Amino acid sequence: MHWIVASLLSALFLGCYELGTKHAVRDNAVLPVLFFANLCSAAVWSGLLAVAALAPGTLPAVLLVAPLTWHQHLLLLGKSALVASSWVCSYFAIKHLPMTLASPVRATGPMWTLGGAVLLLGERPTALEGVGIVITLISFFGLSVAGSREGIHFHRNKWIGFLFAGTLLGATSGLYDKFLLGRMGFSAATVQCWFSLYLAALFLPLALGWKLRLWPRHEFHWRGSIVVVSFALLIADFVYFDALRNPDALVSLVSSLRRGSTLVAFAGAVFLFKEQHGRAKLPAVLGIMTGIVLTILG
Repeated sequence: MHWIVASLLSALFLGCYELGTKHAVRDNAVLPVLFFANLCSAAVWSGLLAVAALAPGTLPAVLLVAPLTWHQHLLLLGKSALVASSWVCSYFAIKHLPMTLASPVRATGPMWTLGGAVLLLGERPTALEGVGIVITLISFFGLSVAGSREGIHFHRNKWIGFLFAGTLLGATSGLYDKFLLGRMGFSAATVQCWFSLYLAALFLPLALGWKLRLWPRHEFHWRGSIVVVSFALLIADFVYFDALRNPDALVSLVSSLRRGSTLVAFAGAVFLFKEQHGRAKLPAVLGIMTGIVLTILG
């Protein structure tokens, strides 16, 4: 598969993942959704591990999971804890916010990752990255104005705070991915496999706490979109990694094309969920997309 096609497919499935997430948590308990979605992902990787153990040589190299030391397991457990925190914040925010607001904010992860790289790794943004950041921040203001028409004020809505917390934690995870895949030399399959297994383990006590009514909670309703959440993300990540494996692939362009998931989620929210004020939000969404693409290409 050509790497541009793979990048666009990744964007499509990532957009479906966001729409599936909205459908799964809307008027539903969040913690069981997180647990069952990650249980599906863990089941897939458990099956692949079993196949690799029982029938060596059956799986392609890209799906093989390397043996790890206890220290390496702890590193991947740390990533899972970071992502679990990000997803708890993000899923609660998505439940209470329109997708036409939530998806563009979540798409700004690369900008916050760049900010972390500047502060923590000593990197210096290029002029193009600086322009991208400015455009993104201006577009944020436009999005907040559009959101205020729905009674959602960015500066005092707690779910916007949850959304930003989830996005910042996700950006931190992006920095950690650079460490794991770059400096530590983990393969993508190894990270994705153990990350999925540990996530299911981390969400299990939260799901049990929900089941035992240890805190006030909403009722849980099983929906097929929970499976969509799991498999759409697995496919989106796998196709994304496949695109990056191509020696001709331009990493910056792959990442930029993948941000097209925001447009998929935005369109789906307007046409499938009938969210309001889509036309008023569209210029700000396009501005955010432009800013993020410039930040990545810079």
